[in-house]
Amino acid sequence: MMKKKSIPASKPLLILFLCQIISALDVPLDSTLIYKVSQPPTITHQSPKDYIVDPRENIVIQCEAKGKPPPSFSWTRNGTHFDIDKDAQVTMKPNSGTLVINIMNGGKAEAYEGVYQCTARNERGAAISNNIVIRPSRSPLWTKEKLEPHQVREGDSLVLHCRPPVGLPPPIIFWMDNAFQRLPQSERVSQGLNGDLYFSNVQPEDTREDYICYARFNHTQTIQQKQPISVKVFSMDSLNDTIAANLSDTDIYGAKPVTERQPVLLTPTGSTSTKVELRGNVLLLECIAAGLPTPVIRWIKEGGELPANRTFFENFKKTLKIIDVSEADSGNYKCIARNTLGSVHHVISVTVKGNTKIIINVINLVLSPGEDGTLICRANGNPKPSISWLANGVPIAIAPEDPSRKVDGDTIIFSHVQERSSAVYQCNASNEYGYLLANAFVNVLAEPPRILTPANKLYQVIADSPALLDCAYFGSPKPEIEWFKGVKGSILRGNEYVFHDNGTLEIPVAQKDSTGTYTCVARNELGKIQNEVHLEIKDPTMIIKQPEYKVVQRYGQVSFECIIKHDSTLLPTVIWLKDNDELPDDERFLVGKDNLTIMNVTDKDDGTYTCIVNTTLDSVSASAVLTVVGKNTLKLYDSRTVFNYSRPNPPFDLELTGQLERSIELSWIPGDENNSPITHFVIEYEDGLHEPGVWHYQTEVPGTQTTAQLKLSPYVNYSFRVVAVNKIGRSQPSEPSEQYLTKSASPDENPANVQGIGSEPDNLVITWESLKGFQSNGPGLQYKVSWRQKDVDDEWTSVIVANVSKYIVSGTPTFVPYEIKVQALNDLGYAPEPSEVIGHSGEDLPMVAPGNVQVHVINSTLAKVHWDPVPLKTVRGHLQGYKVYYWKVQSLSRRSRRHVEKKILTFRGNKTFGMLPGLEPYSSYKLNVRVVNGKGEGPASPDKVFKTPEGVPSSPSYLKITNPTLDSLTLEWGSPTHPNGVLTSYILKFQPINNTHELGPLVEIRIPANESSLILKNLNYSTRYKFYFNAQTSVGSGSQITEEAVTIMDEAGILHPAVVAGKVQPLYPRIRNVTTAAAETYANISWEYEGPDHANFYVEYGVAGSKEDWKKEIVNGSRSFFVLKGLTPGTAYKVRVGAEGLSGFRSSEDVFETGPAMASRQVDIATQGWFIGLMCAVALLILILLIVCFIRRNKGGKYPVKEKEDAHADPEIQPMKEDDGTFGEYSDAEDHKPLKKGSRTPSDRTVKKEDSDDSLVDYGEGVNGQFNEDGSFIGQYSGKKEKEPAEGNESSEAPSPVNAMNSFV
Repeated sequence: MMKKKSIPASKPLLILFLCQIISALDVPLDSTLIYKVSQPPTITHQSPKDYIVDPRENIVIQCEAKGKPPPSFSWTRNGTHFDIDKDAQVTMKPNSGTLVINIMNGGKAEAYEGVYQCTARNERGAAISNNIVIRPSRSPLWTKEKLEPHQVREGDSLVLHCRPPVGLPPPIIFWMDNAFQRLPQSERVSQGLNGDLYFSNVQPEDTREDYICYARFNHTQTIQQKQPISVKVFSMDSLNDTIAANLSDTDIYGAKPVTERQPVLLTPTGSTSTKVELRGNVLLLECIAAGLPTPVIRWIKEGGELPANRTFFENFKKTLKIIDVSEADSGNYKCIARNTLGSVHHVISVTVKGNTKIIINVINLVLSPGEDGTLICRANGNPKPSISWLANGVPIAIAPEDPSRKVDGDTIIFSHVQERSSAVYQCNASNEYGYLLANAFVNVLAEPPRILTPANKLYQVIADSPALLDCAYFGSPKPEIEWFKGVKGSILRGNEYVFHDNGTLEIPVAQKDSTGTYTCVARNELGKIQNEVHLEIKDPTMIIKQPEYKVVQRYGQVSFECIIKHDSTLLPTVIWLKDNDELPDDERFLVGKDNLTIMNVTDKDDGTYTCIVNTTLDSVSASAVLTVVGKNTLKLYDSRTVFNYSRPNPPFDLELTGQLERSIELSWIPGDENNSPITHFVIEYEDGLHEPGVWHYQTEVPGTQTTAQLKLSPYVNYSFRVVAVNKIGRSQPSEPSEQYLTKSASPDENPANVQGIGSEPDNLVITWESLKGFQSNGPGLQYKVSWRQKDVDDEWTSVIVANVSKYIVSGTPTFVPYEIKVQALNDLGYAPEPSEVIGHSGEDLPMVAPGNVQVHVINSTLAKVHWDPVPLKTVRGHLQGYKVYYWKVQSLSRRSRRHVEKKILTFRGNKTFGMLPGLEPYSSYKLNVRVVNGKGEGPASPDKVFKTPEGVPSSPSYLKITNPTLDSLTLEWGSPTHPNGVLTSYILKFQPINNTHELGPLVEIRIPANESSLILKNLNYSTRYKFYFNAQTSVGSGSQITEEAVTIMDEAGILHPAVVAGKVQPLYPRIRNVTTAAAETYANISWEYEGPDHANFYVEYGVAGSKEDWKKEIVNGSRSFFVLKGLTPGTAYKVRVGAEGLSGFRSSEDVFETGPAMASRQVDIATQGWFIGLMCAVALLILILLIVCFIRRNKGGKYPVKEKEDAHADPEIQPMKEDDGTFGEYSDAEDHKPLKKGSRTPSDRTVKKEDSDDSLVDYGEGVNGQFNEDGSFIGQYSGKKEKEPAEGNESSEAPSPVNAMNSFV
């Protein structure tokens, strides 16, 4: 079916790009659609093409797919159908195509070697996986061979061949002795990339009989050992003694002494060679030379430079390593081996092949009937790959014909598709190096529009910022999106809006008038749907008084201010920083509401202080600098001399003496003190070898000392400078001293923060903090990385890497502990033995689901779920906890099913139970449990169904009173929106209300649950009744709604004003929705009035629960609000509103509570004695000035008092403007305080915002509304406003709403 060949490591791969050319829809990943929209299968997870398995463990071949309806799975093996039902060792996971081959119970992995392919199929098509080649890992033994001892003359070269057995995958090679100790390697003795051990020249100490080559097969965690190799080195002295003992004195004898030889390459051979590497891989080039003295290897690139930051030298510079190679790295690389006698070189011609990365971009095509579309399969490679198409896993040439489909090379063109055109297409791109397969489905759907954005979503944006309103949608054909402002507004157009293809509406610069409700409408030929979202524009946060630059004397006190202004609905947080870091943990730093105070300032407090203000929507900041100076003044004066105090002059004439390997003595001559004694000297150093130009703190000495003994580190090119410090500040640095290069040494310390954390299930990523430059102690800094599996009798595996901070160990088992250590080394030796740390190889998804899931329903809204913990071995990672997915299936009182988004609760740790809150009564739920590790979630447990018992219902949806007669009323009602069970009955209670608002006897009627109306008879004529209505289930009664109505006056047809056209209208007169917004000593009372104009209102109030008479306040004019003053803080009051002159009726009572008394309150300044005295003094001064002016005028002088008064008129004292009715006289500071207590709801416990636009409920702070920062109402009352009028008790004129708010003092 598919062309397949193995891909050599040196051959280029190919790139496949599968795309669509059409503006079509993709099925969105929305849970509400997954269960409704048909979708062809899509392979979501599969095993790798080349799958090497451990022959000792069960074989798991992954194949997961999604689709609607859920797909079924089948397999082929070696091109023929694989019937898993006939093989007892093979099972398929439920709801999955993953195969599990049981090897641990008697099966043999070799019997299941082959090529496997998975097919996922449903009614809309079939998707296929790659060809998955299953091969068991092999770790064969070494073939027996007779190894002759190696007898070598001192100074000669030697190669010990390893020649490991061919394993799958190839083994890792290392050399050890009989004691399992790594053989020491150096520039003279080293291991090549092929595993052989190379001696550039042998020495007598190389004589030993236990040179052993080990091959480690990581996949099976086995190590094979070659027979020991014996090496005997003959030294020249011992050889001459042997010859002398066997020859006469007259013979000329004697072996030649050890002869120095110029370099000769041991590998590679010849003068040139070639190397091909794939782009993105690691390029390794090797040169090992023989010679005496030992040759030194150097690498160059002919005609270019070795790439910076990607080039590393390993194996004592015998190996050149370039990571992440590209075509630009192609060229000739020359290795040069040199010693004192000469040199030899070898040129390696490197070719980097392109197109090494596999790119798959599968875009599924979703069309509606009658639409056109195109699938294009783009593939690049060298040589150019050929393209073939399959439909539902069958070559397209023999697949069932589809008249809407036309194949043109790498393109499939679809014209006027129908629902039967749905299918899954496979593009197979192959060349001589391999193949690549990609699935893409064509799904023909006819779906009406759906809007996926939640309804009534609220967006909050700062003014003058962009606002993005989402309207995620789906439909087929693709719906058209239109936006409206308001429910019945006109369509939005113009440059002030940006309409995105995904349905999002962007307002680039949102203003206050952008606030409101926006409606998104999606329509296609199958229907239309709309959704409303809400936008609120908030005032930006501003720092109206920023911190300022401060200069303060030492031990003094300083304060920075940061006064902010912000939107009243946003809660700001203020953070102070010093030099962009947290404030010192010091009690001297006092952070207030709008300031930062520093007590007892010291020199360390010098710096930049920043005030940062954050809200949930924006952030602002401001900074100021603090300079600390000496306690004494900077200039001291006496009768004769002026002394200038300033920072000292820099020291000079620095000299280095007593040079040792780890210490040196520095001396200097101090500069002028400038009248302030030098307190201490600061010595700094520069490392010209590792960090030229960067000065570091070394130490400091007292100001009386001019020499210092300094500790040094190896392999640092030191320069020193000295800074003098007095009470005024620091001097300029001195001129640098001469340089001093310390000798190299082996490292003193090892890397810190060593960690081992796997990034993939089959690897271990070892990381550490690299040593700083001067910590290397010498050239050639490298790291020896060692690891072994914990709690397993295993040897350490070690590699030596360049100066990097990461090494990846591949082929590890999933999530097993490892012992890890990283040791630093340089050209002079190793650092001390490092300590071991414990790491873990990579995590994989958990294997099993929690079992024995049980649900205990506690009440109608709460349930408790239990489960058994999964075995830790199956977690395959760090256990993070368990997730419980639960969702409502249906309401038991309403049999209609509707999908509800799944809810998720996470329980941390190894917890085995959890509570499920917020359930809906009398409903059916499902849940499942999954275990979670660092990689993700495991499989879900089987769905568990449970039901919640009945609860009390919500209030009836409405209660209407119609058809009033002389002695009867008709009641109509709607059933509760949330019955929460089976309704058993309705309860109606009613009672008459007389003219003094006193309630009569209460009558109760029980009504069957299937009724929706009732005629009440035998009522009194011309009488107002109050009705209380609620529903009941077997659990109890729900919340009630109330309504009032009145019977007509007589039988002559004279209707009460509340009766119009046979329906009961709102009672005239009628006062309802009495609302309070209370502060500490005052409260704003507002109400809604329906009735004849020019009613005279009054407010009655008293202490709640008290039998004292009601206090009465007359309301001037026809206002619908009033301010009660002089209230006691922390006291509950009752209040009601009435009207005079009509029928003397009143509203129902409301109860509110004033705010608690503040610990610190501002007092009335006008009652303070000092203020009265000050005002008297000012009045006396003005009187004196007037007398002086009068005298000067009588003498002929002119004093333009009038002009000056006109020019400097107080803007706060302005008359009322007749034209617009606004005031400009007085603004009390208390007006800008927000109310301390929220308003209570009306007596009927309902707030209907749409009932009245001018209710103050919407404008008070607290539960039902808010005030602006200046105390004015938000809404239709916040019109044009200038200066606010002075407060009085009650004006004879009808005050404006703005004036009314000024009474909140």
